[in-house]
Amino acid sequence: MPWSRIFSGIIAIALALGMIIIGGWYFTIGFCVIVFLGQSEYFQLVKAKGIAPAAKTTLVVSQLLLITAALAPNLTDAVFPLVGTFICFYLLFQPKLATIADISASILGLLYGGYLPSYWVRLRVGLDQASSLPSNTVATTSNLPWSEYWLHPWTNLSTLPLALSATFLAFACIWAADIGSYTFGKFFGRTRLSPISPKKTVEGAIFGMAGSILVAVLGAWYLNWPIWQLSGVIWGTLVGTSSLLGDLTESMMKRDAGVKDSGQLIPGHGGILDRTDSYVFTGALVYYFVTLLLPLLPQSW
Repeated sequence: MPWSRIFSGIIAIALALGMIIIGGWYFTIGFCVIVFLGQSEYFQLVKAKGIAPAAKTTLVVSQLLLITAALAPNLTDAVFPLVGTFICFYLLFQPKLATIADISASILGLLYGGYLPSYWVRLRVGLDQASSLPSNTVATTSNLPWSEYWLHPWTNLSTLPLALSATFLAFACIWAADIGSYTFGKFFGRTRLSPISPKKTVEGAIFGMAGSILVAVLGAWYLNWPIWQLSGVIWGTLVGTSSLLGDLTESMMKRDAGVKDSGQLIPGHGGILDRTDSYVFTGALVYYFVTLLLPLLPQSW
């Protein structure tokens, strides 16, 4: 593995951990930047196909979605169709007659690059606001702006709010899946998984899934989740599957656009989309797992 890839990966993980731990507007603004850069790369891929989407408009309204997810998470689903309608109106009144491809690419950009990532903000920031801190967790105001705080002791995840521990566990499972599939597939992969991405192998995908499930089961046990064996397996399977599908989806878009990487922003990794594709579909699944499924599970068999 090139040193540039390792170094860039370490910096990315450090920044991600900082965003997750502090949460609040730090997490939201960090995600706004990531979404803006990733969406910009997506529209570059779209324009390479000769399509003329409402790129600037979609970039702006996607930021509005993320801010709504932080301020009023329950309104995000209502804002999504409204801004989608606005994009369509914008395209209808352009001097150049918009095509079906223009409209479709714009709405997909809103869904793929704005709405789906908003679930991460709803998970980390929205749940943090909606639920009170556990009694054994002490929240102290830090010297950070925006009245954000450090949690003490944040090193003991079992005592932290669900918003923080669930977000951290989801990221950890994605990292385990990515590292496992890349490492095992590189050295032991023999069977090609899909013509969409020739370098991905069945062996790598299986090992990546196993890594995600292992981390999820250990995390569910450590966090004392209801029926931790079952909840851990379900969580790990959801994260492993959705991260793989997100990776393949982005590979399909790059293949159609005729490019190897979505960009060159991250040394050794390519563009923002190349590093965040595994997160696109995962946020919604883990959010609804935490808010809908987990509360229904009994504490024990």
